[in-house]
Amino acid sequence: MATVYDCSNESELLEGLRAARGAIGRGELVVVPTDTVYGVAADAFRAEAVQRLLDAKERGRDAPPPVLIPGIPTLAALAETVPDEVTALVKKFWPGGLTVIVEARESLAWDLGETRGTVALRMPDNRYTLNLLADTGPLAVSSANISGEPAARTAAEAQAMLGDRVSVYLDAGEVGAPPADGADPGSTIVDATSLHLPEGRLRILRQGVISAEELARIVGTERLA
Repeated sequence: MATVYDCSNESELLEGLRAARGAIGRGELVVVPTDTVYGVAADAFRAEAVQRLLDAKERGRDAPPPVLIPGIPTLAALAETVPDEVTALVKKFWPGGLTVIVEARESLAWDLGETRGTVALRMPDNRYTLNLLADTGPLAVSSANISGEPAARTAAEAQAMLGDRVSVYLDAGEVGAPPADGADPGSTIVDATSLHLPEGRLRILRQGVISAEELARIVGTERLA
C-alpha cells in the first residue's frame, strides 16, 4: 500500500524523507517533486529497481531514465569528460530545468537500459528532493506518469496513474507551470556527446522550460544544433 506524505507539514516531511530513503534502499519506487514535474525515482545503481521504474511507466529499455544528482560535483564523478560548454550551462541553470546528456564513465556499475554509454543528468531545483538525493546519491528519475500520458504536476495526478506501483509519494503541492502553446513542461534536454568532434555541437533534443535563446546566450548560437 502506497503512503502519501505532506511536505508542507514538518513532521510528515521528516517521516516521508525517512520512508523514501528506506524505500529506495529496498529497491522500491518513490514519487518526488521537482521544479518542473513530479518524478518517479529508483536507485540508479540497482538494475532491478530501474527495471521496476520502467515497468511502472510501461516503458521499454530503449527509453532509459535520466539521473537526478545532488550537485555539480557529481556530474564530474559520473561523466567520462565534462566539456567546457556543459560546465558553463550547469553553472547557469543548475539547480533547474536543464538535463545534459554526456558520456558516462565506463567504470559505473549500473544498468539504466539501452544508453549506448551515455547518461542524462540533472540537478533539480527542489529542496525536498535535493535533501533526499544528499542521502541516497544519484537516483534514476523519470516523469511520474504512464508513458504517453501527460506529466504529473501534483502528487495526486501521479498516484492516479501509478498507484501502488510506488511505495512512497512526497506531496509538495503543485509544481512547475502550466504548459503554454504546446510547450513541454519538463526540463530542456541537450545532448553534449558530440562536442569532442571538430564540428560537434550541442543538440537540443527536447525544448522544455529553458529556451534555445537562453542556451545560446551562454554557449553561443554557433555551438547549438
